[in-house]
Amino acid sequence: MAEPKIARKPVATGPVVYVVDDDQSMREALTDLFSSMKMEVMPFESAQAFLDKADLGRPGCILLDVRLPGLSGLDFQNYLERTGNKMPIIFMTGFGDIPMTVRAMKAGAVDFLSKPFREQDILDAVSVALERDARNRQDRAASDAVAVLAATLTPREREVMGAVVKGLMNKQIAFALGISEITVKLHRGNVMRKMEARSVADLVRKVELLDPSSPTVA
Repeated sequence: MAEPKIARKPVATGPVVYVVDDDQSMREALTDLFSSMKMEVMPFESAQAFLDKADLGRPGCILLDVRLPGLSGLDFQNYLERTGNKMPIIFMTGFGDIPMTVRAMKAGAVDFLSKPFREQDILDAVSVALERDARNRQDRAASDAVAVLAATLTPREREVMGAVVKGLMNKQIAFALGISEITVKLHRGNVMRKMEARSVADLVRKVELLDPSSPTVA
């Protein structure tokens, strides 16, 4: 099966609850429920329909049926993970079993609800999912802001920063890099200024926000 294509949509604001279920009656019931709670909801009959029309830039969460035509719910979860989308997922199923639940939860699902479920259960799960999405987006925004600062560092400044956050003293850094201690102090000052760090502890916190695979953290 060919990889599904993600539609490119302009970024909008406000959280939305996406319902992906091939059961029309379930889509309508959940749409009515969330609409009654003054929450924006968008229903889709399949994973591909979601990818064709949904705006993945918006905050929100996905209510996802396990058994779907085409791409299954669990495979869809895996696809989103591989493509870097972290939108929280709540699984729904009328055929749930322990292996499915374990696989879904290990992959980061917020919850796994067996049909029929109580309205309060699904509302509670969505509340948790939206809170998680908000935290994730805040973390990514902070990480992106630090990455912009880190991009202004020279390669040598990155090396010095890496040594500083590891707790090395200027003399140790100078020896390790084969440069003078005065040069280390100069680079260290540039790092603190460019990273807008008020202290070494603040610098450490900012570096922790960066992608561990980034050369800046090496």
